[in-house]
Amino acid sequence: MTTAAQRPAGAPGGKTAHSAPAVEGKTAATNRQARHEYEILEKVEAGLALTGTEVKSIREGRVNLKDSFARIENGEVFVYDMHISPYSHGNRENHDPRRVRKLLLHKAEIRRLWSKVREKGLTLVPLRVYFNARGLAKVELALARGKKLYDRREDIARRDAQRDLARALREANK
Repeated sequence: MTTAAQRPAGAPGGKTAHSAPAVEGKTAATNRQARHEYEILEKVEAGLALTGTEVKSIREGRVNLKDSFARIENGEVFVYDMHISPYSHGNRENHDPRRVRKLLLHKAEIRRLWSKVREKGLTLVPLRVYFNARGLAKVELALARGKKLYDRREDIARRDAQRDLARALREANK
């Protein structure tokens, strides 16, 4: 018997018959506020443990990441305050919009994140929810440090200066 690694590409016996539709990284929601309030140090991709109506609602783009955060408890990672609206065609078995959802990560990743989160001022913040190429719901989790007010002002001033420079270059090239 041959293993998947020994089998040539496209040969029968692979998982091609009933694979998930290729959605190629369709972003369902982004947490734009997190990029303003936090300095992003590192990004990690995590799976989401969801119910059927939650997946359908995310596919409709009815998810909100504002004020959401992740926490490590008993060796597991959970995301809080992520609002997934009830599915429009759901019945009485629809999900609770603000329930705590489990994130799927390898133990080694969880341990590594736990050691970093114990540092003062670091937190886990979801940046975006998307579907990968296999059609699975994923969340991009960021290890972040909160920005001070003066850091935010510096970022705004830097963006304004770049915008003014770009505008001046466009006008000079006319």
